[in-house]
Amino acid sequence: MITCNLTKPESTFDNVRKAYPNLKPTDVALIATALVEAGRFANAVYDGEEFEWDQADHDNITKALSREVDQVQEAFEGEKPKKAAKVVEEEAVTLSLHLKPSIKAGEAVLGNREDLKTLFADIVVDGVEYLYSQTDIGWQWTLERVNWATLSQGELRRRIKFKAEFEGGASGFELGPGGKKKVSKK
Repeated sequence: MITCNLTKPESTFDNVRKAYPNLKPTDVALIATALVEAGRFANAVYDGEEFEWDQADHDNITKALSREVDQVQEAFEGEKPKKAAKVVEEEAVTLSLHLKPSIKAGEAVLGNREDLKTLFADIVVDGVEYLYSQTDIGWQWTLERVNWATLSQGELRRRIKFKAEFEGGASGFELGPGGKKKVSKK
């Protein structure tokens, strides 16, 4: 399994080079870039339907997810609105966003190199571990910035947050803003 860090794509180059030492450096760079693009522009999976990273699918997934956001709204409907001065930042409601690496986005980087496309597809099938921050994956970033209050025809009681979860052979791990925290010894 190759680890692909979307925040530091150069580390993906090193991982591919270690896994395939006989590849030319330019081919390693192409494969590493294809893996990064496949993760950044991963396809979202919701209700058995796959959504590619484009405007038409953005509108479609937003409409589909608005039903779930409406359910969140109904769950908190009974709460009384608080005065602005007393409002404490409430915990966001986290919804899962299932993702698959985008073969199409990765192959676009590889152009007409059929040998590299085959190797890229094999790597994705074998499994890729994506390391990412909140802003690295297109779907996660854009869906957190949708004005859900407007789409749900009302005021949301909680902020909506999305957690990317890769499926299939891919896995993902969200990196924190400061990396690992040091644990103090007593």
